[in-house]
Amino acid sequence: MKKRQQGCYLAGALFVLLAASSVATGADSLVWTPPPAPAAIRYVRNVAAPANWGITSSFFGRMIDALSGKPDDRFVRPTGVAERDGVLYVADPGAPALWIIDAQQNLVRKVSQVADATLLSPVAVALGPDGSVFVADSMLKKVFALDRNGNLLRVAAQGLERPVALAFDAAGRNLLVADSVSHRIAVFGPTGMLVRTFGERGSGDGQFNGPAYLALDRGGTLLVTDALNFRVQAFDRDGRFLWKMGHAGDGSGDFAAPKGVAADSEGHVYVVDALFESVQIFDTEGRLLMAFGEHGTRVGQFWLPSGIFIGPQNEIYVADAYNRRIQVFQSEQASGSGGAK
Repeated sequence: MKKRQQGCYLAGALFVLLAASSVATGADSLVWTPPPAPAAIRYVRNVAAPANWGITSSFFGRMIDALSGKPDDRFVRPTGVAERDGVLYVADPGAPALWIIDAQQNLVRKVSQVADATLLSPVAVALGPDGSVFVADSMLKKVFALDRNGNLLRVAAQGLERPVALAFDAAGRNLLVADSVSHRIAVFGPTGMLVRTFGERGSGDGQFNGPAYLALDRGGTLLVTDALNFRVQAFDRDGRFLWKMGHAGDGSGDFAAPKGVAADSEGHVYVVDALFESVQIFDTEGRLLMAFGEHGTRVGQFWLPSGIFIGPQNEIYVADAYNRRIQVFQSEQASGSGGAK
């Protein structure tokens, strides 16, 4: 992937682009477009509590909760999100807990205890094999593999300094962990044994300064948000550097505080920026296609957003951390034209 090109058709300040590319006539019709194309990103819903995901409680259950003074279950500071088959997983270090919200079974599990370990800072979540899920606790310095019900399967990774991001490579059955303090990516096998690491502190190709988020695209390319180098780097399954994009700045396509990263079915790269409070979308040549979001508390607005997850049908889940919710969007069509990496 080439560095962002100056000839990107979306020029000017990012905040002007955000204002110009959104159309709202009510929450249900909030969309963003890369002019003059039809709507590309559509707002779907907010999820701030299990009830927003279709979880219902019986009359007697609500009465018991009211009499006992039990507070309503709500997210506190969600930073990581994933979804599979109607089950929403939310890493919430503010709780601190991993939320497992299963609409099909009408069940909610707020996992704050894993075997004999109390979660302290569950910051990241990733889907695992056979219905399992991984959760990284940056303070416990471990990654746990849990079943669909939140029960411990095994310790999937340990011996880390600060695990902050996860990705699971189904082809190799390896778990990839971003260790921000050691500025490296650690690869663990199915038994929890360390297979290899790559990266070191620096600003060169394949080096990191605080790697913060991971994602695998549909072809198995690893995307790494290299936060303090203000860029995204890409690697093959063996940890070999492929390409990079981005740099610090306050214009369209620049980064101020890059966080979550993900890729859609067309290979477009989505990058959450906590300071711009938006999601920027790039094509396979690193050109900015469009962006959506702005600062605020209303639907489609963000307050220090963090993680992002894109489902198989290009459903977009954004962890809107300080608005205490997950916002869900839908990509309506591929944006722009891609090229070979």
